[in-house]
Amino acid sequence: MSTEIDCRGLACPAPVLKTKELIEQEQPKHMVVIVDNVAAKENVTRFMEHQGFVVSTTKDGEDFHVQGQAGDGVAPAHAPAAKEPEASAKKIMVMVCTDRMGYGDDDLGLKLMVSFLKTLKEMGDELWRLVFVNNGVKMTISDSDVLPVLKELEESGVYILVCGTCLTHFNLLEKKVVGETTNMLDIVTAMQLADKVINI
Repeated sequence: MSTEIDCRGLACPAPVLKTKELIEQEQPKHMVVIVDNVAAKENVTRFMEHQGFVVSTTKDGEDFHVQGQAGDGVAPAHAPAAKEPEASAKKIMVMVCTDRMGYGDDDLGLKLMVSFLKTLKEMGDELWRLVFVNNGVKMTISDSDVLPVLKELEESGVYILVCGTCLTHFNLLEKKVVGETTNMLDIVTAMQLADKVINI
């Protein structure tokens, strides 16, 4: 028998939190989560996959039905693999909240942000998570000036998270080309695990 929860109309991270609560309390073998936007669909799908569920999604009008079948407890092979630093290395999370650095001149602010992101690789293995929220998500879309830099960081193993609510707010969800669409639960969890959080 399938357990169903209706998360339509709920803002991030409520659909993921409700899914987490259901899994923790009932440990269902099969579940369906109904959501009404792409960001929630992606976030719930990823969370369920990380919990060992085999996930499929169907569209019903404007809604998405995210169906999960409990697996053998092993995360699927396509679940994103994050670079884990050596035990002795610090885990630094950099949170980018804007597409400009500083205030005063927007052109200068953009140049400084591009330079900052290009220089991040100098952190080496200590750079653990790169999180984009609010206006910062604009750095992850198809016409971003720093897209090659971010792709290089991602290919080197840096785990890039991009706020799904923010992408939806700016109508940029379809334009994101780097990083993983995420939610506030993932971001808060990453903050707890990080040795240091740098906010830009």
